[in-house]
Amino acid sequence: MPFDRSQWIAVITGAIALLLGVGYLLLVQLLDSRGEMLPAPIGVVQTALTINANGITSIRLL
Repeated sequence: MPFDRSQWIAVITGAIALLLGVGYLLLVQLLDSRGEMLPAPIGVVQTALTINANGITSIRLL
């Protein structure tokens, strides 16, 4: 039973979907294996905004 064009497109689409799924799972495993996610320390970089009636006029790093 030879495959016609629509069956080949279905097979290729399914293979691409499987590759994307496996790639996603590998990416999640890689990111998850890096350890516990900790929030950024507070106070390392502080910003000061100068706001007036026209909006934000300046952003300074302290």
